Amino acid sequence: MLDALAVYGEEVAGCTRCPLAATRTQVVFGSGDPNADLMFVGEAPGFHEDTQGVPFVGQAGKLLETLLNGIGLSRPDVYIANVLKCRPPGNRDPQPDEIEACESHLFRQIELIRPRLVATLGNFATKLLSGKPTGITRVHGVPQHVTLGGNAVTLYPLYHPAAALYTRSMLGVLEEDFRRIPELLGREAPVAPLAAVEPEPEPEDAKVPELAVQLGLF
Repeated sequence: MLDALAVYGEEVAGCTRCPLAATRTQVVFGSGDPNADLMFVGEAPGFHEDTQGVPFVGQAGKLLETLLNGIGLSRPDVYIANVLKCRPPGNRDPQPDEIEACESHLFRQIELIRPRLVATLGNFATKLLSGKPTGITRVHGVPQHVTLGGNAVTLYPLYHPAAALYTRSMLGVLEEDFRRIPELLGREAPVAPLAAVEPEPEPEDAKVPELAVQLGLF
C-alpha cells in the first residue's frame, strides 16, 4: 500500500480542515512500514515533530524506540501516526472539533495499512479508536477487538511514553504491557532489559503544562 499511502500523505499535507493549519509548521502525517502488522497511534505532534515532520522524535519517541527494541522490534518494523496531524499551540490538548476534523485521515491510514494490531498511546487515541469513554488507566494492557477502517483489528491501549518521562514509576508498567505485543502478533521475541532514558532539556515552547500531561497521557 506504499503508493496509495504516499499519495494520501501528499493530499493531507495541504489540509486546512481546522484552524491548526494556520499555526503548524507542517503536517505530520506518519512514518514507518506502510505494510506493518503493528501500528502505534499517539495524540498529536509536539514541538520536535512539528519541526521535523516525523512523529515521535522527541524524548517520548526515544523511549518508544527503546521499548520496541526490548521486544525485538524497531521503528522501521512498525507504523507510527497521531490522532491529530498538526501540532496544537503550546502542546495543549486536542479540542473536540480538531479531532472531528482530523479523524478521517487516521481512519484512512488504518484502512490502507491494514495492521493486525493497533496500539493506542494515551487517552485521546484510546477513546477515539475504541469508541468508548473509559480512560487509559482502566484499560491499558487489555486487548480489545474492534473494526477500524473496515478491517477487524486488535486494539491495544497503552500509556503514552511521555507519561513515563514525567512519572518514572510508569516505566515498569509500560515495559510490562509492551511485553505482550509479540504474543498479540503471534510471534516470539527476545526481551532485552529496558535501558534508562533520561529527559533532556526541552525548548521552552516544547514544554507541556503539567495539567495537560495529567489529562492527556494518563
